[in-house]
Amino acid sequence: MDRKVFERIAGRIDSYRNDMTRLQIGLTAIPALSPDNGGDGEHEKAKFLAGCLHDLGFSDIREFNAPDERVSSGVRPNIITTLPGKNPEETTWILTHTDVVPPGEIGLWESDPYKGYVKDGRVYGRGTEDNQQDLVASIFAAKAFMDEGITPQSRIGLAFVADEETSSKYGLEYLLKNENDLFKKSDILVVPDFGNQEGTLIEVAEKSVLWLRFKTTGRQCHASEPSRGKNAFLAASNLVVRLNDLHNIFDASDPVYHPSISTFEPTRKDANVPNVNTIPGEDIFYMDSRILPQYELPDVMSQIRKMAEEIEGKFEVSLEITVVQQIQAPPPTSQDAPVVFALKTAIKDVYGVNAMPAGIGGGTVASFFRGAGYPVAVWSRIGQTPHQPNENCLISNMTGNAKVYAHLFMQGSQIS
Repeated sequence: MDRKVFERIAGRIDSYRNDMTRLQIGLTAIPALSPDNGGDGEHEKAKFLAGCLHDLGFSDIREFNAPDERVSSGVRPNIITTLPGKNPEETTWILTHTDVVPPGEIGLWESDPYKGYVKDGRVYGRGTEDNQQDLVASIFAAKAFMDEGITPQSRIGLAFVADEETSSKYGLEYLLKNENDLFKKSDILVVPDFGNQEGTLIEVAEKSVLWLRFKTTGRQCHASEPSRGKNAFLAASNLVVRLNDLHNIFDASDPVYHPSISTFEPTRKDANVPNVNTIPGEDIFYMDSRILPQYELPDVMSQIRKMAEEIEGKFEVSLEITVVQQIQAPPPTSQDAPVVFALKTAIKDVYGVNAMPAGIGGGTVASFFRGAGYPVAVWSRIGQTPHQPNENCLISNMTGNAKVYAHLFMQGSQIS
């Protein structure tokens, strides 16, 4: 890669600092909430974004609308824009999302969540870090090529998808099912939807997710005469302890992931009786499991049901197990995939740190790419404020990440 050319690109990105901040504030002002989160979708925000892309000089702007009768526009828009390269058969993609989560408790915010503002080198507002930081960064990384007159060897592709925060049914999943010619398995695919503060984590794998609700039904009675009842809380508590043995059954370890093992954690506990002197006849708790993808979730469920049956027999109660969420993780992206190598190189050049591939316990929209057989990497230099009150992003991360994306675009590019 020509270092002098990259320095031109990086300098151009630095000059966009104020423009990037203004776009952040403009995007923040338009709530883009899924109807599942009480909103009207992404239509207005997508319309604003498409207009901004046009004003910034992008000419190839396409909209792929996923029908959704729950929103007033009737559609959930997904926007694609590209810039030409010398090899039209190869594309380097940055995929971000336009939807956000609700602000939560308004009293915890220092200001209106939808009125973005700058303070101490940060942009504040709902969506500024998740996912507008990298959405804006990808746009201005591409714009730098237009303004500097540089044609990349491969095409630049930017995708702005809907519905990431709820299911991706109307976003990336819709595109993969209905627009078969958009992405190629030979493309470089980067999803900036997870990372760490140092920028050293390249996510290549995700664990399977299994969330379960356990309802134990016994018989309520006065606490002074426990033999007259069946203590649902006692039975459920024994089940909680018994479920911990899942760690010994599904005991594989993989250093790619952090933590390296499957986890089975009891989490939420619903209230049962309100007073001390009543034995509860009903008890409800939940478990969050993050399971290495080598294990099949039906096998895990089978073991859990066996444990529940043991508790039912011992305490003479009934147990109902309900699946809250179940996602079988697709195979991981190879640590030797071209996208991983390209990211390592770009991150080292821009931030001066060595990034390493790893797996995570959470899930990202990249799982839909992996499930369809696309080698994809998840990366961002990002803070820890997504979904929190007073969400914010460092402006320096916005410009720095833009340089990483520009570096990816430049690998193999030359001045036209």
